[in-house]
Amino acid sequence: MSAESTAGAPGLTSVFVRLKVALLRNGLRQSTGRAAAFAASLVGALLAAAALLLSFVLMRGNGDVDTVAVLLTGALALGWAVMPLFVPSGDETLDPSRLVMLPLRPQPLVRALLVASLVGIGPLFTFCLVLGGALALAHGAAGVATAVLAVPLMVLGCVALSRAVAAANIRLLTSRKGRDLAVLSGLLIAVGIQVINFGAQRLGRAGGLSVLDPAAEALSWLPPVSAMAAIDAASEGAYGRAAAGLLLAGAALWALLLWWRRSLVRLMTAPDGSTIEATGVRGTPGNSGGWEGRTGAVMQRSLRYVWRDPKTKAAWVTSLAIGAIVPLFNAFQGTGTIYFACFASGMLGIQMYNQFGQDTSAFWMVAQTIASTEDAYAELRARALALLAITLPYTTLVTVATAAALGDWAALPDALGVAFALLGAMLATGAVASANFPYSIPQDSAYKNVAPGQSGLAWISILGGMIAAALLSAPVVGATLLLHLTDHRDLLWLILPFGTAYGALIAWAGLRAAAPRTASRLPEILTAVSKG
Repeated sequence: MSAESTAGAPGLTSVFVRLKVALLRNGLRQSTGRAAAFAASLVGALLAAAALLLSFVLMRGNGDVDTVAVLLTGALALGWAVMPLFVPSGDETLDPSRLVMLPLRPQPLVRALLVASLVGIGPLFTFCLVLGGALALAHGAAGVATAVLAVPLMVLGCVALSRAVAAANIRLLTSRKGRDLAVLSGLLIAVGIQVINFGAQRLGRAGGLSVLDPAAEALSWLPPVSAMAAIDAASEGAYGRAAAGLLLAGAALWALLLWWRRSLVRLMTAPDGSTIEATGVRGTPGNSGGWEGRTGAVMQRSLRYVWRDPKTKAAWVTSLAIGAIVPLFNAFQGTGTIYFACFASGMLGIQMYNQFGQDTSAFWMVAQTIASTEDAYAELRARALALLAITLPYTTLVTVATAAALGDWAALPDALGVAFALLGAMLATGAVASANFPYSIPQDSAYKNVAPGQSGLAWISILGGMIAAALLSAPVVGATLLLHLTDHRDLLWLILPFGTAYGALIAWAGLRAAAPRTASRLPEILTAVSKG
């Protein structure tokens, strides 16, 4: 049997490689859009890889090239490690649970999956980046010989790391809560861009890459980055350090393959939650957890949408991220002002727009409970209170943090007053826009937020509402500017109670104005939000 498995391994590997190619080819045949996206991704990856490869060749002999190569390899390995957690559906072959019913042994299966995993844009880009680093660092026969071993070790290490992480977490990733991890990818990208921007500015002021040498030195001992550092060590004659780096990378690759194999064995032999009878009481029917009356029920429903609905959660995560990133990173760079904290109010205030569209076709159940203007007002008020439960403390926290980063505590009261006034204006215009310009949010696509034919409604709702909110908050903004221009800074603290009261008043007026329109337009609203 052992000889049979060994003899069949090459055949199994070729089968999996052909299967991967077939999956890619058939996926591209499904739609022109998917084929165009793949072509664009391939061209972009090739251009980026060529640019990196050329940059490394041009940097050959530069004193900082070893630091750049090590740090870029580390960032690449980190990307391979976390990508399966945030994009679990990006590659159908990442899901080994599709193979559990096949009579396959773990060891040949791991080998076949590893080779098949080398087919794709990601491995090609990784190979080009690693090859560029090796060309820049390798000098002499020892350096070239080490590079010949290090390049495949790094590529295989990155791919094995990604596969091992995916196999160990596949049941989580294919569940609803696991797929919600993809929502965090937008947050990581937004934060990562700002971190890169911040770091580039700091490097520019520091006058070189030498400040990154300690980080590169520490990272050079972590596999698979240690293989890249081994090339530099061998070129400089530090053969012991080079051998240690290669051994670390090889040992890590072996450990990853072993972890991957054990995950596959567990996946193929252990039952999952769907085959185990549930025990215990999940909850008590009729228990509202203290949320009583219409207001409590609507608030609970709205907050559950935020936590459970993927698209609603994605919108909230993006708003929370941008609302904090813009003021805080500008403050850390010394180029911001405390009034940038209004981004927190503005980004979260947008969530009040298209309230009924967020319910999609389920809005018909809500419509059954609205029989009068007062019912519509109670519904809108509860939705606004649910939003305020998150937005008010968040806006306060971001404003306080921005004041701390800038050291501008004197401006905290009036900044909070302006932010609260803007928030109240956003709630008012959001309620009115929800009643007059509802639109559907498609649930069958992760990339569409507006149903076909309703883009105009979405633009009018959001853009028009934001312009109206800016105009409505003008009295508070104008009062703040007036006190600054007339040098009455000792009275700026009055903006806090003025802005808070004005925001509450304008929000109440907006909800009152939207209520009769909501009650009288229920059929039109239901038709609009049920499209797509």
